[in-house]
Amino acid sequence: MQGMGWIAAIIVGAIAGWIAEKLMKSDHGLLMNIILGILGAVIMNFLLVTLLGATLGGWLGQLVVGVIGACILIALGRVLRRKT
Repeated sequence: MQGMGWIAAIIVGAIAGWIAEKLMKSDHGLLMNIILGILGAVIMNFLLVTLLGATLGGWLGQLVVGVIGACILIALGRVLRRKT
C-alpha cells in the first residue's frame, strides 16, 4: 500500500478484507480479513502499476484496490479448494 504507514495499512487492509468478506458471502476471522485485504492490495497495486503505469492513491483508492484484490483472492481460494 503505497504512501501508508504500517498501522494505516493494517486498518485499511482489515476494512478491505471485511468488505470483501461481505461481498463474497464468506466467513473469515479478523486476522484473515487483514491478511486478505493487505495481500489483495499489494497484488492489485502490482498489477495496476505493471499494466497501467499507475495505481489509485490515498486511503479511499487503496481501500478500493484492497477490496478488489481480496475478492479475487477469496474467489481463487474457492476454486483451489474445489479442485482438491
